[in-house]
Amino acid sequence: MARTPLMAGNWKMNLDHLEANHLIQGIAMALKDNNHDYAKCEVVVFPPFTDIRTVQTIVDADELGIKYGAQDVSIHDNGAYTGEISTAMLDKLGCSYALMGHSERREYHGESDQLVGEKAKKVFDAGLTPVLCCGEALEIRKAGTHVEFVLGQIRAALEGWKAEDVAKIVIAYEPIWAIGTGETATSADAQEVCGAIRQALRQDFGDEAAEATRILYGGSANPGNIKELMDQADIDGALIGGASLKAESFSEMANFYA
Repeated sequence: MARTPLMAGNWKMNLDHLEANHLIQGIAMALKDNNHDYAKCEVVVFPPFTDIRTVQTIVDADELGIKYGAQDVSIHDNGAYTGEISTAMLDKLGCSYALMGHSERREYHGESDQLVGEKAKKVFDAGLTPVLCCGEALEIRKAGTHVEFVLGQIRAALEGWKAEDVAKIVIAYEPIWAIGTGETATSADAQEVCGAIRQALRQDFGDEAAEATRILYGGSANPGNIKELMDQADIDGALIGGASLKAESFSEMANFYA
């Protein structure tokens, strides 16, 4: 089963709505200049909540092929949950995706695997695509238990899921020690874990789900290493941080196939 590659830009807590307007137009222009084929690589951006409406306006007005999503989501539908953002709100803004379980959310907000799983299910049930993040800290990598750790995160989050639903989600593997540090797992390191994730999906949910689920690599992915990463059998794209804040570099990564 052919999996459509996916390049996803996580803007994190960067850019006000005016800067977001400038960047999304720049990305669209750079992709057009490079004759980007969205059938060969899907392009998604994850702006801060305050920028989503701006991105939606540009995407809709210019009929862009770029999709967009939220960096986090609430497990609640509505009510007295100050600061929370519901799936209904995201859906009304035209979001196609939502991140959950990013290492920064896990570290700074104490999010557990179970909560991440609840968020993923909430997003899926709302008709959006969950991007389930996972990854290990440096001490776990050094101890040699990184594969076991990452698979534990995923299995805890996907407990009770149906195979046909798992086939429609995205999993993003980001070794924490490589996020924003300039350090990057080698392509072999990345493939080791992404391949183990796919094998675990095969064991837990069957061949069809394992072959359909897209697995991304994140952690200082950049134009210089993207082609080597994409050559790996079980890497279907990248969750990109800093490089996604520059239109030309992000566009170049999305055009890895050229």
